[in-house]
Amino acid sequence: MTQSHVSTVADPTADTETDPGADPAVRFPEGFVWGASTASFQIEGSTTADGRGPSIWDTFSATPGKVLNGDTGDPAVDHYRRYAEDVEIMRDMGIGAYRFSVAWPRILPEGGGAVNRAGLDFYDRLLDNLLEAGITPWPTLYHWDLPQALEDKGGWPERDTAFRFAEYAEVLRDRFGDRVRDWTTLNEPWCAAFLGYADGVHAPGRRDPAAALAAAHHLLLGHGLATAVLREGGSDRRVGLTLNQTTVRPYTTAPADVAAARRADAVRNRVFTGPLFQGRYPADLLDDLAAITDFGFVHDGDLELVSAPLDHLGVNYYTPEWVSATTEGVDPARIESGGDTGAFVGCDDVVFVSQGLPRTGIGWEIDATGLYEVLVRLAAECPGVDMYVHENGAAYEDEVGPDDRVHDPDRVSYIDAHLRIVHEALKAGVPMRGYFVWSLLDNFEWAWGYSQRFGVVHVDYETQRRRVKDSGRWYADVVRKGGLPG
Repeated sequence: MTQSHVSTVADPTADTETDPGADPAVRFPEGFVWGASTASFQIEGSTTADGRGPSIWDTFSATPGKVLNGDTGDPAVDHYRRYAEDVEIMRDMGIGAYRFSVAWPRILPEGGGAVNRAGLDFYDRLLDNLLEAGITPWPTLYHWDLPQALEDKGGWPERDTAFRFAEYAEVLRDRFGDRVRDWTTLNEPWCAAFLGYADGVHAPGRRDPAAALAAAHHLLLGHGLATAVLREGGSDRRVGLTLNQTTVRPYTTAPADVAAARRADAVRNRVFTGPLFQGRYPADLLDDLAAITDFGFVHDGDLELVSAPLDHLGVNYYTPEWVSATTEGVDPARIESGGDTGAFVGCDDVVFVSQGLPRTGIGWEIDATGLYEVLVRLAAECPGVDMYVHENGAAYEDEVGPDDRVHDPDRVSYIDAHLRIVHEALKAGVPMRGYFVWSLLDNFEWAWGYSQRFGVVHVDYETQRRRVKDSGRWYADVVRKGGLPG
């Protein structure tokens, strides 16, 4: 343990504004899971250490112009070597569960074939540290770092990638199944498919709408195949996946705007929830996209695998979307451009509109009510499935103050508002079982590089020193009390 760690983490709730003796006015039920999330490529670094193979994000970030400031995944925040310190930070904060992802190329450098034992050993050490600290591990198998060797063979648009994913799941099951109960197959397949293969702003940087739709299906097929593998020989294992759903709202009540919202919703949300919860793709989606693909990549038996019942569903939420069918009557200053609008395949004529709300540092409008809509809708679509917020948080330009602290009241306000919405969803009957803040640590934020800080723990990228921010101290207090102040 370093001296800097002792001075900044030993009492993460110290000096918070919350009355240490006050009972929470908004109380969450006993057993509610309080967690934090990260992702392998964003935090681990050591991208060539101990036999790890290259991922599509290594290739993408090394390509000039793809990532802001030319940032790459090395050294990230050096979690590969500093994991024990990060586990101790979580223990000191009282965090009960840690959602992390396993780096596929660290386990199978070629995507399949020979297993890299050193990679498995790293996650062995991490799991053992977590369990010794009383923290429940929630591993995610895929958080976007596809082995480059598989992309060279066509990547997720190729059906074979789903079967290689199932083989990877078997390796993890056999090595870690004795210590892991809760498994997540995929994180945000929408981003992997549509930002990566349609809009090109994420790895592998392709712009092929038909390939993106095939990728979306094969990601779901991989989920179905891996779910069956993970459940073999372990009746107590719980398997789910994580979707980044949002609410897509028409800018006005005009029929054309309502129709635009329906189209955008189909390719943003229902392209996944239809196969998962109903065992079919929505008919309107098939009609909307008929000029792009005939969905011939869907084979007999695929949707039966994809729609196998889930034990839990993770929900990632950050911001809603508003859409219009036309720019006519829309304030030009409200028209959104760039961002992820190009990922809405088949919606080239749809206009994305802002509502003039406050924004986070990354430019996302803040509206916690969208989370309520998402949770209630999903609870109706997959009744009886335990639901968890797996990611929720905000990026701001945090700085270390003269008092050696990071004061981030805007992030506290953001998380507080969304937690209150989770509580409202609970009262409405949604089976919410936990909340994981994004993110534990400042890290590599994909195409934004290191310019955006989401962590409740600040990382000095020059020294790798960790400091628990005010938001982390506040969150630790919420965890300790099991609820929010009035």
